[in-house]
Amino acid sequence: MAFLEISNVSKGFGPAGHRTEVLRDLNLSVERGEFVAVVGYSGAGKTTLINLIAGLQRPDSGSVKLDGVEITGPGPDRGLVFQNYSLLPWLTVRENIALAVNQLFPDWSATRRREHLEHHIGLVGLTHAGDRRPAELSGGMRQRVSLARALAMDPQVLLLDEPLGALDALTRATLQDEISRIATASGKTIVLITNDPDEGILMADRILPLSAGPGATLGPAVVVDLERPRDRKALNHDPRFKAIRGEIVGWLLGPGARKTTTVSRVLVLPDLLPENLDQPRTRFGVKRAPRRRSEEHRETVQVN
Repeated sequence: MAFLEISNVSKGFGPAGHRTEVLRDLNLSVERGEFVAVVGYSGAGKTTLINLIAGLQRPDSGSVKLDGVEITGPGPDRGLVFQNYSLLPWLTVRENIALAVNQLFPDWSATRRREHLEHHIGLVGLTHAGDRRPAELSGGMRQRVSLARALAMDPQVLLLDEPLGALDALTRATLQDEISRIATASGKTIVLITNDPDEGILMADRILPLSAGPGATLGPAVVVDLERPRDRKALNHDPRFKAIRGEIVGWLLGPGARKTTTVSRVLVLPDLLPENLDQPRTRFGVKRAPRRRSEEHRETVQVN
């Protein structure tokens, strides 16, 4: 049995009779220590999938299991990094991370908790900014805090919900390298949600494309058998990188694309003509009636 197992999962939203099925018959197996990326369209249901693994939502059918135990709610064994940082603005970098550490490890000595905290602040390169509040940090630095907080929880699975989507290209590239480095160093099981195939190929061991919704489902897994560490400049000229990218994009634009249908219908236009605004709206106190095509009669009159 895989470490993380998603079996025949479906999830929808809305009242009965008007319910929209977001995810349909999802099956996913992730081994311990594996880095998996789910790549798909915006709005396809990627965040819903990560919320199901995090235990923030329950599937309508099927099951989500971690190490053989069904997930029924949130837990410290899963660390989630959100898209929007989710930091408490009145706390400093250290205090935001310490809040999680103190809650999860109350039996540790103060010295051990402090060393654990400082280790993870240093892991993301924010030792110099430990006493700053979120408003004093750039977007990339805030996301580093969010990542450090999740890692400091020492989760069994690290869940990344498009954590770099709001960042500029240069900061995004830097954090991609940081996450890849941390993943290699920690050996954590990681599930990354992204809409960027190149990001998935750069970071993950395996990629699963998610089809367009509604009723999105996972396509065939693509193994990223490229040596680490990966250099994005070198990858651009690597035939294997191009083949992997072509396979993912080909499925997303082919079997995984949103299906379109053609509907033929008869449109009945109203039997009205445009109003002549040069004519008075009323005549002898009576409002002028609308002009109808069926009442229009044209004739030719010869005047001598």
